[in-house]
This record gives sequence, C-alpha cells and structure tokens, in this order.
Amino acid sequence: MKLLNYLSKNKESGFTLVELLIAMTIGLIILAALSSTFLMQRKTYDVQEQVVEMVQTARAAMDMMTREIRMAGYDPKGAMQRSNPTGAKFVGIPYNANKLQIYADLNGDEDTGDSNEDITYTYDAANLQIDRNTGGGGQPFAENIQLFTFDYLDSNGNSTITTADIRQIKITITVRSAKPDRNYTPNSGYRTYTLTSYITPRNLAF
Repeated sequence: MKLLNYLSKNKESGFTLVELLIAMTIGLIILAALSSTFLMQRKTYDVQEQVVEMVQTARAAMDMMTREIRMAGYDPKGAMQRSNPTGAKFVGIPYNANKLQIYADLNGDEDTGDSNEDITYTYDAANLQIDRNTGGGGQPFAENIQLFTFDYLDSNGNSTITTADIRQIKITITVRSAKPDRNYTPNSGYRTYTLTSYITPRNLAF
C-alpha cells in the first residue's frame, strides 16, 4: 500500500518528455516572435533616425547659406562702390555657373578681406558634399549631398546670367541617407530629402 502511494505521488510531480518538448516549442515560438518584433522596431527606428538626420542637415546648411547670402553686397560706408574705377555698384554676388560667391563688407572697413566677407560655395560631386571656402581653401560644409544647385534670378523671378541683374538666388539641396536600406529599392536604397529656398539679398536692389 505504501509503495503504491509513493509511485502515485512521484508520477504526479514530474513532466513527461512530450510535455517538456511542447513547452520548449511554445517558448521558442514566443521568443522568435519577440525577436522579430524587436528587429522590426529597431529597423523602423534606424530609418526614422536617418530621415531626421537628412532633414537637419538640409535645414542647417540652408539656414547658414541664407544668412550669408542675405548679407551679400553689404557696404555700409559705400566705400566699395567709390573705390571702383568705373563707379559701378559694389558686386555682392557675381554670376558664376560653377560656384556661388558672396561678397560683403561686414565690419565696414572698406574691403572684403576679413573673415566671412568673401565666401564661396562649391559642390564636390565625387565626395557628395558642399564645400565652403572663406579664403583658406575649401572645407566640408555639408555631407551626404546628392544634389546642390543654385540659380540666379532677376527682379521678375527669371533666370539671368547678368551679374548686374541678380536680385534673388534659388537654392536646391538634396540630402541622402548615410547608409542604404536594402528594403528600399529607389535610388539604390538611399532615401533622400530635398529642400528648395528662394533667397533675396537685402543689398542687391540698391
């Protein structure tokens, strides 16, 4: 009688091999589902992070260029105009299809040889970046730039190649993601963000 009670208790307290295998299978299924969810969330986070980075890069570059372009032609004493032998107006933005150059006498010392008074922006297509040169050579200004274009506009908003007619600059910047997304087929997997701005320098109309 005692032996039967012992066997009965021992049988009720354990798991069979089949039960153990079922439990392990269920656990693996739950673990796989959790891992898949985590990986999807991580991927979504990475994509959103790159999108935010693209937007910030484009806006920061555009904001700085806008501030500098708006000061083009600044000549508080009129000395730059008087020093021109022909008496022509001080040129704040000369026409150039390959580079965007900005002149301004920011400190009023009657020249444009000081810091940030002679600025040139160029596009380095090989390295996908915009370079900024203030006299000491071009330095990387914005990276992962897929496209950088500028168009000179006259007072009527039409494109012009005449320096004296320039009244507005149209800037377009296309930034691409730092890394490609294998699940994003356009543009070889690189996501892009394009920002366009029309900038009117304050001093070119006078």
